[in-house]
Amino acid sequence: MATTVITNDNFKNEVLDHPGTVLIDFWAEWCGPCRMLSPVIDEVAAENPAIKVGKVNVDEQQELAAQFGIMSIPTLLVFKNGQKVNESLGLIPKEQVEKLIG
Repeated sequence: MATTVITNDNFKNEVLDHPGTVLIDFWAEWCGPCRMLSPVIDEVAAENPAIKVGKVNVDEQQELAAQFGIMSIPTLLVFKNGQKVNESLGLIPKEQVEKLIG
């Protein structure tokens, strides 16, 4: 499954109201570690079609980043049935991303 662009406008529908697991990548274009993590996130999305994977550009969605207290990027958040259940800060390998979504 391809990744979904998550915005303040679609967050409730795409994440909070989604039955199941959602992995969200908070990133920015200028962030080197974010650019390194992006292909890993895309791979995880392609290999796990039952999981919704979204990306939040913190420069464009500052209100959403503030809502979750995102202070450094990349930050990954995992939601299950609309509830945040896990998070990770910084660049991590694919195996750790997969453990995070468990």
